[in-house]
Amino acid sequence: MANTNSTSGQRLHETQNDTKSNAKKVSADALNARLSDGIDLALAVKQAHWNLKGPQFIGVHLMLDGFRDELDDYNDKVAERITQLGGTARGTATAVAAASQLAPYPLDAYAIADHLAALIDRYAVYANAVRQNIDDTDEAGDAGTADLFTEVSRGVDKQLWFLEAHVQEPTGAMRDGDHAGKR
Repeated sequence: MANTNSTSGQRLHETQNDTKSNAKKVSADALNARLSDGIDLALAVKQAHWNLKGPQFIGVHLMLDGFRDELDDYNDKVAERITQLGGTARGTATAVAAASQLAPYPLDAYAIADHLAALIDRYAVYANAVRQNIDDTDEAGDAGTADLFTEVSRGVDKQLWFLEAHVQEPTGAMRDGDHAGKR
């Protein structure tokens, strides 16, 4: 039997996972929101990887390849957690485009600094949402999903740190990034 009483209209399939029904709904909604953002972020990383130009090309190119692999792993774990709770992972291009909270990635960026700034802004939006989801799912009573979000948070925070380190001056001041997710 299926339950469609979620606030998002998401169908929850019956499962013997005894996480409380409300916690499953809160978690499935949060997980699907981050799945959309995570897939969008992974595609932005690849867009930058393919198109960046500049003297640090090979180092940044290879770094972004590793980031993409990690993001794909997190996205897979997030999608699988949704289905473990009885939900449906919404990872199609159409679903991601409709639900992602990330600003569209600029298709006219080429300079490494421009790609780094655009990625920093998107990583910040994603990382901050993931941290909020840790609290939301823990408060709802789903420690397993909160733990998964904690794992994702540690990983994307590290990637954000790597990106920011490329644009920080020795003084620690940022020279790029609009801090609003608009680049």
